[in-house]
Amino acid sequence: MKNKQLIKNIDFSEPHILTDLVNYEDGRVISRTLAQNRALSLTLFAFDVGEGLSTHSAPGDAMAHILDGEALIKIDGKEILATKGGVVVMPADVAHSVTARQRFKMLLTVVKKSNNEKEKIS
Repeated sequence: MKNKQLIKNIDFSEPHILTDLVNYEDGRVISRTLAQNRALSLTLFAFDVGEGLSTHSAPGDAMAHILDGEALIKIDGKEILATKGGVVVMPADVAHSVTARQRFKMLLTVVKKSNNEKEKIS
């Protein structure tokens, strides 16, 4: 019997170039979810210039690994220029937004709080 796959939307046992797994589209943000469960979210994004994610917060620490281009990331009012090869970490429950200064791609990893951590914070 085959085990349930934890990673999806990508061929197993094959080499891949991450930046080739999502394509730019004019005027759009494109995403491809690779994993999502109670503990973790792993998503590839491609942003056209000027596109973005409006101010929001996440239920866990979010790490944006910039694969191509550059973006302006605002975290709790602080502006950060994120460029190809760079990584920016956004803390859980803190307001942040993302805007493409030029077309860019990122791999976003969100490590979510466990139920025990949520109870301690409350």
